[in-house]
Amino acid sequence: MKSATPIQPGRRNQFNAGLQQALGRFLLIDADYFWKYTHGAYDFSTLLNTTITFPISWHNSKLDGITGRVSTTNLRGFQAYWTFGHTRARYYPPEVGGLIAQGAPLANGVFRIDHDQAFQSATMFRYQHKNAEWVAFTWRYDSGLVVSGVPDSDAALALSPNQQATIGLSCGSNVATYSNGGLSPDICGSSPVVSKLLTLPQAGQENDDHNPDRVKPRHVFNLGLGSDNLLHWEKHTRITASFDIANLANKVAIYNYLSTFSGTHFLQPRTVIGRIGLVF
Repeated sequence: MKSATPIQPGRRNQFNAGLQQALGRFLLIDADYFWKYTHGAYDFSTLLNTTITFPISWHNSKLDGITGRVSTTNLRGFQAYWTFGHTRARYYPPEVGGLIAQGAPLANGVFRIDHDQAFQSATMFRYQHKNAEWVAFTWRYDSGLVVSGVPDSDAALALSPNQQATIGLSCGSNVATYSNGGLSPDICGSSPVVSKLLTLPQAGQENDDHNPDRVKPRHVFNLGLGSDNLLHWEKHTRITASFDIANLANKVAIYNYLSTFSGTHFLQPRTVIGRIGLVF
């Protein structure tokens, strides 16, 4: 009987480089580059569809990317900032450990995990009148994380009707619903299989490294109004109040889908939040 290969501790080299620079009196720029190379990249393997996991190790992993921030100083109550980032997260087989080896798509070559995202950014504009009333507007953009659980259209057709309906799966005039039994290769034939929420490469076009399935890009807007001194009391004690609208346009989107450990998470629908407070 052949003995199992032991999992060795991972070894990592990591480098970071950053800069900070003021442009005149009004702008500040921060930027950072990171590069991580791990030999023996630690991971987990799940047992089929259970919550039972086993430690595994990949031959190596390479993670690199940039983050940055451009912000203004306080310009008579107005402030703004823009943050951005780009992350590549690539893993290289073979795999060691676990009870059941990872599926064929991951064993064929380099693949990207769900930390990988080409571009994300957040922009905020805020104005406050003296030390009281303020208004804030934010704009968030995400190009989409990798979806490893549904690599292509064939994998989508193998999902349950509920799972297909969740991602808005369709082909031609056929649309997956919770009650119609879902879509299948016989129903779709040669028609392209598309999703409202996933990029979903067609069968034969997916590549785990260069063209993985991803969550579709999204723009999300938030608006806030409030006062840090609602009654304008000229003393230490004051009343604060705010009114926030998250996901102003009521965008339907997901953060991830059928993730091994975190499952599926939807973007929250339009949400209105009111707060009132007493500072003393």
